[in-house]
Amino acid sequence: MATPGMTGSILPRPGEAVPPSAASGGGRRSRVSIAAQALQRNMGLRLISLGLAIGLWIFVNAGQHGALQSVQVPISYRDLPPGFIITSPHPEFVRIQVSGPRTLLSLIDPARLTLRLDLTGVGIGQASFKIGPEAFPVPRQTSVTSILPSQIVLEIDKNITREVPVHLVMMGIPGEGYKVAAADVTPPQISIRGPSREVSRVERVETEALSVAGLTADLSSPISLMTPSSSIRLAADYVTARVTLGPIIVQRQYHQLEVAVRDSDFKFRIDPHRVTLELRGPSLTLAKLELKGMVYVEAGGLGPGSYMLPAQVNLPDDVGLVQAAPAKIRIRLYHERQAQNG
Repeated sequence: MATPGMTGSILPRPGEAVPPSAASGGGRRSRVSIAAQALQRNMGLRLISLGLAIGLWIFVNAGQHGALQSVQVPISYRDLPPGFIITSPHPEFVRIQVSGPRTLLSLIDPARLTLRLDLTGVGIGQASFKIGPEAFPVPRQTSVTSILPSQIVLEIDKNITREVPVHLVMMGIPGEGYKVAAADVTPPQISIRGPSREVSRVERVETEALSVAGLTADLSSPISLMTPSSSIRLAADYVTARVTLGPIIVQRQYHQLEVAVRDSDFKFRIDPHRVTLELRGPSLTLAKLELKGMVYVEAGGLGPGSYMLPAQVNLPDDVGLVQAAPAKIRIRLYHERQAQNG
């Protein structure tokens, strides 16, 4: 018998059958409990799957949004006709901006976008190339929005060869009493090669400065050549320079030189007994002249009497007499003989 005030199911006594209604109610409750537990177990996996799906959606949609990327594209100059050269500065790269999805922009390889300029058929003068977006094979869904530079202008010229003289450049002053009498180079001409407009303006090729400072003997030496411009090439880098020295020739006056009388057996008197000479010759020789006894008159074989004799000058072979003043000397020979020495 049940206690008053208590609720709950009445359990069957041992041996009694369970009523059908009680058995079906308990089964339904078990199935609901199992379903709830399964739902709780799958909730974590479903949340993880939902997060991955949202992340993938964000990644894909973000990659499809427009973006800009700057790309430095190399330039290839192709098929320049034989004998022609580009003389102006020309860019090695062109910078472009490409717009499109980030995922596609990240795949761009600048080497695959190389700008190839075809120089077939160009001649002497300017060649201009306009650069448009179509020159760059960018991926689909991307586009070139800017190009820098958008135009390339080239100066084209033809290489030519020409012979020009070589000029020896010297600096300094030779040693005292010397001057440069002759100077030359071997070979006297040199072959130059370069753009026709540059080569046609070259009148000569100069050597490096050769110092002759203090030089007192002839000189032979290799000497470097100076290139007229960076676009011109020389057939050789050196020539042989030869410098020949000569004496400096001067003209000088010598005053009050005493006149001597030679080979006279008689006593004498001369008038005037001093003269002025003007001589011409190497400065070093004139500086070392022995002046005593240089001027004389020759009285050998003359007897007593009065004579006008030319003033004679004893000079080195490389010195010449310009004039003597006076040119003649009056001499009077007396009957009295000179005393014999010894």
